[in-house]
Amino acid sequence: MKLHGFWYSPFTLRVVWTLNLKGIPYENIEEDRFNKSPQLLHYNPVRKNTPVLVHDGKPICESMIIVEYIDEIWPHNSLLPTDPYDKAQARFWVKYVDGMVNFPKLNQHICTTLSFIAHSCCHCVIVYY
Repeated sequence: MKLHGFWYSPFTLRVVWTLNLKGIPYENIEEDRFNKSPQLLHYNPVRKNTPVLVHDGKPICESMIIVEYIDEIWPHNSLLPTDPYDKAQARFWVKYVDGMVNFPKLNQHICTTLSFIAHSCCHCVIVYY
């Protein structure tokens, strides 16, 4: 299994944390943000971005789709709570943080939010989303 990503991308890190929490070995393919590899462009021809997980020769794109895929394929150490309300809360926080990551001016607010989530939610939920 290979993971194409940027070491500094919060979206790539989300996948890295998920793989590490589940103890799943993978090969890291470090991409250059300004000079993307032919493999990355082949695996993600629509968005041409990272992360891309290649499992059994098949690419999966977008960090949350990758995380959900990993959690379904390797169900041990499930990343989501079983309670539907708790799942909904986890999804809310992910959507909230994802919306802010795209706005550089809010970096300080993101750190504050992540700190709040880390203190108020299950660590597995944070990584899942």
